[in-house]
Amino acid sequence: MRTTLRPRKAAVSMTAFAALAALTLAACGGGGDGGADKDPGTSAPSGGALPLKGEKIEVAAVWTGPEQENFTKVLKEFEKRTGATVTFVPAQDPIVNFLGTKIAGGAPPDVAMLPQVGAIQQAAAQKWLKPVGPDAEAQLAANYSRGWQELGAVGGTQYGVYFKAANKSLVWYNSAVFENAGATEPKTWKEFLATAETISASGVTPVSVGGADGWTLTDWFENVYLSQAGPAKYDQLAKHEIKWTDPSVTAALTTLAELFGKPALLAGGTSGALQTEYPTSVTQTFTGGDQPKGAMVFEGDFAAVNIAQTKAKIGTDAKVFPFPTVGAGSSPVVTGGDAAVALKDTKGAKALLAFLASPDAAKIWAAEGGFLSPNKNLDPAAYPNDVQREIAKALIGAGDSFRFDMSDQMPQSFGGTPGKGEWKALQDFLKNPKDIAGAQARLEADAEKAYRAAAKS
Repeated sequence: MRTTLRPRKAAVSMTAFAALAALTLAACGGGGDGGADKDPGTSAPSGGALPLKGEKIEVAAVWTGPEQENFTKVLKEFEKRTGATVTFVPAQDPIVNFLGTKIAGGAPPDVAMLPQVGAIQQAAAQKWLKPVGPDAEAQLAANYSRGWQELGAVGGTQYGVYFKAANKSLVWYNSAVFENAGATEPKTWKEFLATAETISASGVTPVSVGGADGWTLTDWFENVYLSQAGPAKYDQLAKHEIKWTDPSVTAALTTLAELFGKPALLAGGTSGALQTEYPTSVTQTFTGGDQPKGAMVFEGDFAAVNIAQTKAKIGTDAKVFPFPTVGAGSSPVVTGGDAAVALKDTKGAKALLAFLASPDAAKIWAAEGGFLSPNKNLDPAAYPNDVQREIAKALIGAGDSFRFDMSDQMPQSFGGTPGKGEWKALQDFLKNPKDIAGAQARLEADAEKAYRAAAKS
């Protein structure tokens, strides 16, 4: 799971080579050194000519705050290398609705960052998207596993370049609490529950759950389900090819109930967990020294951003281990991610997608933290600390055995709406984990309705 894949060679057309060489403008005048390493397989164009001088490119994304600032640094580097002018367009979530309004008004952005596989499929079905082009395809072939390429394709056409990823199969913990309790990092679900009991006996509540945000509960379910039921079943359930009343779902919910059914193991008990939002679930784990409200919190690599809001240091005060294996399964790797897509068939849009598929682009944001790249040729040294390097290696090392966040593959009305569908059903399950059959019945009824409506649209 933690073995980095070897870079795979890919044939690059002369057209692609020339375009990529143009993007590696370095010391030949005009662009200067933008701070990112040159692609070792290319060279700068003679005379320092800027290949996209005068081109104006709009990029829409829902990112705000530090994420927007760091992505803007990537766009600035692209400007330096090409001469193009790139404008960041703040978008509202869900971004598909935002884009629909822009397209209806005749003013779509050139490029958009889509946060769900379902969003790419929906936009492609509406015929909004343009193929990435040969340059980006060459970069994808050289730098991405087949699984990540396929996530950005619809009907055999490549529309998306996954630029930012998330490893959502991690448990972060307060190292002082573990040390005081004599606890060690668990590798299996059985060991995880035993560790929780050990920490509880030491006087600290073991697990912090952000149950007020239903998406965190879908992540809990997905990790247990992927490890216990396996990738094939996971794919079937994601497509609703099997029902939520399937015995495999019963088994996963039964496993979760082993934790959720013991309020003493949850920070604030059941009611507290249901009132705790995700950011608080993280910060309360690393506030209060060795007497926090919770000793462990499950979530993705992006939890590092929230930990940074406390006094805890990642790697010393805040440590991390992979989500435990369940039953005879393997340790799961559930991912999320944001893909760049082109809504205009312009050379500027295609050049930007090719750049975002390169290690050079990934390196810029990686150095800033709070970022994970699916680009297997990004040097792990680009990440700011050993913890993030190990998380990245786990993601890359999963090869094609990872699975994308299941709820992000589903119709939004079921898998991505607060207070409805899967989010609400799992919150109700957290409140009453004994009613497994009832939870399954509600999940299936809501899923059936959502998938039927999606098929009609």
